[in-house]
Amino acid sequence: MQDARKVSTLTEDEAQAELARLAEILLRANADYHGEDAPQISDADYDRLKSRNAEIEARFAHLKRADSPSDVIGSAPSERFAKVIHAQRMMSLGNAFDATEIAEFDARLRKYLGLPKDAPLRYTAEPKIDGLSLSLRYEVGRLVQAATRGDGAVGENVTANARMVKDIPQSLLDAPDILEIRGEVYMSHADFAALNTRQAEAGAKTFANPRNAAAGSLRQLDAEVTRARPLKFFAYAWGELSAPLADTQFDAIARLESLGFSTNPLTTLCDGPDDLIAHYAQIEQQRASLGYDIDGVVYKVDDLDLQRRLGYRSTTPRWAIAHKFPAELAWTRLEAIEINVGRTGALSPVARLAPVTVGGVVVSNATLHNEDYIAGRGSDGDQIRGGKDIRVGDWVQVYRAGDVIPKIADLDLDRRPEGAAAFVFPKTCPECGSDAIREDGDAVRRCSGGLICPAQAVEKLKHFVSRAAFDIEGLGAKQVEMFHGDDQLPIRTPADIFTLEARDKANLTKLANREGWGEVSARNLFDAIDKRRTVPLARLIFALGIRHVGEVAARDLARHFGRWQALVDAVDAAAPAAGCQLLADAAEVAERQLAAEEGRRARIKPARDAVWADIDGAAQTAWNDLIGIDGIGATVAVSLVTSFQQKAERASIDQLVAELTVEDVVTDDVGASPVAGKTVVFTGTLEKMTRAEAKARAEALGAKVSGSVSARTDILVAGPGAGSKATKAADLGVETMDEDAWLALIGGA
Repeated sequence: MQDARKVSTLTEDEAQAELARLAEILLRANADYHGEDAPQISDADYDRLKSRNAEIEARFAHLKRADSPSDVIGSAPSERFAKVIHAQRMMSLGNAFDATEIAEFDARLRKYLGLPKDAPLRYTAEPKIDGLSLSLRYEVGRLVQAATRGDGAVGENVTANARMVKDIPQSLLDAPDILEIRGEVYMSHADFAALNTRQAEAGAKTFANPRNAAAGSLRQLDAEVTRARPLKFFAYAWGELSAPLADTQFDAIARLESLGFSTNPLTTLCDGPDDLIAHYAQIEQQRASLGYDIDGVVYKVDDLDLQRRLGYRSTTPRWAIAHKFPAELAWTRLEAIEINVGRTGALSPVARLAPVTVGGVVVSNATLHNEDYIAGRGSDGDQIRGGKDIRVGDWVQVYRAGDVIPKIADLDLDRRPEGAAAFVFPKTCPECGSDAIREDGDAVRRCSGGLICPAQAVEKLKHFVSRAAFDIEGLGAKQVEMFHGDDQLPIRTPADIFTLEARDKANLTKLANREGWGEVSARNLFDAIDKRRTVPLARLIFALGIRHVGEVAARDLARHFGRWQALVDAVDAAAPAAGCQLLADAAEVAERQLAAEEGRRARIKPARDAVWADIDGAAQTAWNDLIGIDGIGATVAVSLVTSFQQKAERASIDQLVAELTVEDVVTDDVGASPVAGKTVVFTGTLEKMTRAEAKARAEALGAKVSGSVSARTDILVAGPGAGSKATKAADLGVETMDEDAWLALIGGA
């Protein structure tokens, strides 16, 4: 099944639009799955979309978004629990879906390690348990803390609940003084069925599947509820250690078992991809009889020294991968199509389905992506599903894997009701009535109402107070909705939050006297708001909710500019150039189209140069500086500049900042590093380290790594094959050195 064009056929504009669509879907899916235990799309759907996102990023690396789903783990921990900062970050896993990808995984590791094809490289293979990730910390043999994964860096403290799980030892003999065990809390099929029977008999809520039941049972505020739930735990990894467990993954798992942990008996050693695939097939055959849910098989390099050499990407280890099982299918009736409006104004269609059991889970909703998907075509006009459009009343085939709500894969025209009308996608926003506009190259139709659209205003405020943004205690999503609709004490813009107490004092009806509030709760809210009047620069940038500017881009911008005013000045200075960038992109598209029609090669450079010819030099310099920041490309820069140049939004930002003290960025102490604070560009072929290793080393020494050469570049490290970057560096007088000179420069640092 395919619902979009092949990545190899996408133009740059189409790729950019597709990355925006995928980010919106996948980031929402992370919050639903990890934060709410209520996934809205299937595992298979999520994996396919994330894989597509990665494929587009690989082909168009310069288009990678600041809020790319590739850089995200889990979701922010719930406000109901105390926070736990993981001593070592809890990572996620990359996915594979067929034997070819497993062979590519093996080849990739060998290349990174410099191992020939015939050199031995052993792996462990183990079932991928479909449950809730948990970290257990033992000190001097005693369980002292248990935490969920959360967003990988910060989890939820569930220590009291974890003590109620029989599979989790309370004390250990002959264990390292510090031992963090990672594993999965799950519920067996039999226990799940028995629990749902008891829940139904008591008139209480039943669970959709074992994973949700396990997650909901562990994340209880009352540990006695957890005690009554039949939870189990498999240990399969570790975090912080005061002493090593073993030299290999397999022996370390055996050590965990000897300490009293339950480990999966299907874990085995495999010699290469062929063995891995054979073990995968064996586990897949046993899947239905295991008695608990799994959604694939995890492969890990067995040698722990090799694991350390391979290291990590931003969110995943290089030395492990999850080989996922295929999706499951079912048929049901589509009863309605509803339109939701998101924070960016995107109109997102949702299918309401007659409830159907898919793989043992009852589901009633499915995503419909956008109007093209409903109409049976891709964003480029090519047919999908054979061109069959989706209509209310249709019998649709839905698919899912594991524990989630499905997506429509196909439909049966023979069962379409007589008179079923084609769905007309709204051209106006269902929330505010403003025009819903679809820009060229964008697969999504968006409300043009901006601040007057309640859906956008509320969602932007929710984003502003979210944990990764201002994180104001006592002012969550529900309170935002309440204050936004309040006529006497409204919060319509972020600045309104910080004038709330002053406005409350001027009101005859005080917040403390309202239903659900009191003197203490009102005072606590005002105090919590005051605590956030001083905010780090990166948090402020992220909290503004600017399209394409996620946490990573916010940190990159903050680290580069250091001060709020420096950022504002740079963005304002680059504004004329940002407009030219949009015109240049349009000129490039037009030139390509004309060239294709005339059967000639597109003359892109003249088309772009004509647009930039009259641009002010200062604006050009500011623009080049902005897009030259590592991790910030033209897409993010245009979005940032556009947001700051909108009068209403700029006024809202200025009013907010007037209420705040924005903290400057404090540079890390990198000692006597010879490259601290310098901007470095790598080009050509590096022969003694990979590009990824070189970048990581430079950043660890306090350098800024850029992808392009400019007047602000301090050092160009040029390997064999260096081309235009070396030429430009010479023209600009940038210091250029080869790899040996670079290693000598940083060797003593």
